[in-house]
Amino acid sequence: MWKDIGDREMGKIRPNSFSSRIKSNRISNLQLSNNKDIVSPHRGSINSLQVDLTEGRYLLSGASDASAAVFDIQRATNYEGDGLIAKHKCLFSVDKQHQKGHKYAISSAIWYPVDTGLFVTGSYDHHIKVWDTNTTQVVMNFKMPGKVYRTAMSTVATSHMLIAAGTEDVQVRLCDISSGAFAHTLSGHRDGVMTVEWSTSSEWVLITGGCDGAIRFWDIRRAGCFLVLDQSQSQLGQRPPVLARSAANKVSVSKSLSAGQNLLVKSRVPQKKYANGHGMKQSTIGRMPSKGSARQRLHPGMLSIQDRATAHYGAVTGLKVTDDGMYLLSAGSDSRIKLWDLESGYNTLVNFGKVRLQASKAIQLAVSQDSAQVFVPCMAVVKAFDIWSGKMSLTFRGHYESVNCCWFSSQDQELYTGGNDRQILVWSPSKTITDDTNERQAKDEDSWSD
Repeated sequence: MWKDIGDREMGKIRPNSFSSRIKSNRISNLQLSNNKDIVSPHRGSINSLQVDLTEGRYLLSGASDASAAVFDIQRATNYEGDGLIAKHKCLFSVDKQHQKGHKYAISSAIWYPVDTGLFVTGSYDHHIKVWDTNTTQVVMNFKMPGKVYRTAMSTVATSHMLIAAGTEDVQVRLCDISSGAFAHTLSGHRDGVMTVEWSTSSEWVLITGGCDGAIRFWDIRRAGCFLVLDQSQSQLGQRPPVLARSAANKVSVSKSLSAGQNLLVKSRVPQKKYANGHGMKQSTIGRMPSKGSARQRLHPGMLSIQDRATAHYGAVTGLKVTDDGMYLLSAGSDSRIKLWDLESGYNTLVNFGKVRLQASKAIQLAVSQDSAQVFVPCMAVVKAFDIWSGKMSLTFRGHYESVNCCWFSSQDQELYTGGNDRQILVWSPSKTITDDTNERQAKDEDSWSD
């Protein structure tokens, strides 16, 4: 580490490279924190965790006892063990005793992306509630047709305030906070929708995973999905960097321009007229004789062959888009994790191996800030995999029962996990800069030092 600091001072490495190296080093040294403890008020399994996206300070949790709680992870409530262990108790919680609280398990709890003034909970009682954080009162209530498995809001949206809801119903519903009504529904799945995820590169693209094994992409401005991922379509290797691709594109464009100029020199061949009255024969592929087929051409996911494509052999239980919006990670009840290239829609064939995953409920995946590591709840442990090679790099053991959710805080490089044992565990980097400083001072001392 001190070598990197010296290289940074000498200008040998760029600031971004230096920052990414430090963060990667901290992530590789994650372990169960011995100086930070989250005191859980829940009496049921933890189903959802999220740290707010604005300040990176408040942790929101949802549990199966119909309760939701908010914690301040930056400021401890009190200290124990001679001030070495920071205890973080919840700032407030809402449960069944609340006048308008949920009656059954909370399956999803998310922050409003813009600020911490609102948060959203989805429950098995067929309701999605929007809460005012300051007054802990319900300001909006949406009645759904079935159990709510997962809710999501776009982190890049500037034109809408939609909550995407995946329920045991086959339709995906979009709830509009600004109007308090349903915007519209998205039809295409043949079974319940267990997980939903917004694209991190476009506010209009929604990704859903269903119990039918299908992963569908929707442009919410249009009717019908425009892409259905097919596990039989694959490609090898990581997509080349943007700069390399742009250079290659420039070379190909220059070649095409030179070829076009050579063609202009040649004499033009007279065109033969056909029955349609045009000088060129229409291709059967591009021909759209009816309105229905034109709609199918605009939405390939609605074609009969592609519409039945599956991404997993069982239910899709988890989805996570990388921060750059280029790749999608999916988990299924077939105990498989897959990495998809969102530009081509192909399976990258990264071998994560066969892992034990929960099949009866949705799980929450987490990705590191540099999109190099993915954290996956695997029954009673959490495993970290290298996204590009699929190799397991870390295993986190601390829960006594199955882990349902995990959230990676990019601000502190900390991992938060929740499971059926009703506990919220914190995983922090094992080494701090003070430890490295003491080690360096010990090495610098000679035999004559006092």
